[in-house]
Amino acid sequence: MSHSMLAAVLEGAGQPLRIIRVPRPEPGPGEILVRLEASGICHTDVHVWQGHLRPMSGQQPAILGHEGVGKVVQLGAGVTDWRLGERAGVAWLHDTCGRCDECRSDMESFCQHQRAHGFDVAGTFAEYVVADARFAARMPEDGDAAVLAPLLCAGLTAYGAVMRAGIVAGETCAVFGCGGLGLYAVQIARRLGATIVAVDTDEAKLHLAASLGADHVLLASPGLADKWPVNLRAHVCINFAPTPATWDAMIAAIRPRGRIIAAAMVSQPVPLNQEWLTATGVWITGTSVGTRAQMHELIRLHQAQAFEAQVQRVTLAEATSALKRLKAGNAEGRQAIVFGGGI
Repeated sequence: MSHSMLAAVLEGAGQPLRIIRVPRPEPGPGEILVRLEASGICHTDVHVWQGHLRPMSGQQPAILGHEGVGKVVQLGAGVTDWRLGERAGVAWLHDTCGRCDECRSDMESFCQHQRAHGFDVAGTFAEYVVADARFAARMPEDGDAAVLAPLLCAGLTAYGAVMRAGIVAGETCAVFGCGGLGLYAVQIARRLGATIVAVDTDEAKLHLAASLGADHVLLASPGLADKWPVNLRAHVCINFAPTPATWDAMIAAIRPRGRIIAAAMVSQPVPLNQEWLTATGVWITGTSVGTRAQMHELIRLHQAQAFEAQVQRVTLAEATSALKRLKAGNAEGRQAIVFGGGI
């Protein structure tokens, strides 16, 4: 095994990632080294690449990525529950404090002291990555790594949002934004027996949402809030669109005592009338990726019946182009870097 590896290195906010050889990392106590087969590319990577998101340390991460799938090739001291050659998933959470109220109440994704791959620690835009053995996910030994990789963030975030919403059979769930996350949410909520309303500005994405189980599709427009169908008033609205433009429609769509879940990262403020809250009892909350337990359940569901996802495969050298497509909003489905076939 070589002592170096190829990585896509971020040297400055918004700059093209530089494909260079860097020292291969060594797993410390309680860690594993994973040789990657594929790494998904997430919209959060765009925020970090652009410098809009920085860890509390203020240090810009060098290697992005948090949707990695590969094989365990080295065990750190004290690791007994992983074997060499096992397939592992490396997701957003590298570790959490394990002591706060959030960690102790099975809500570790809200831990304020968490460390994340591609953010606080080196990520998966490289041939190798070190993961905390406790937080690495066991992945199916068969299956295309490029298809499995997006489950580690896009799939998990969608699953976490649906679970946060507490959807039950017979309820109506409106999914705003039918990109990769929204399409996973359509499939997950469908399996729970919900009636799905898919909302997007792109008719092609709405067509895809319908093929994956959406019962109704609505084209997003500035006037959607004024003409939301009365028969489609939703028990749950989940926003996966990275824009505040969905807010008015969600307020119009939600039923009294409904639940609005913010899953996309939207920094702009939205108007909220507290008198409306007291009159309707609507519950508004956010969701952040998902927990290890939710990851285990998501993978179990995928093995029982594979989630469908449109995945565009790219090389490591094409990582910057993939980020640009994602930033511009014209990426078709998910994108995944595939290793092993050159750069």
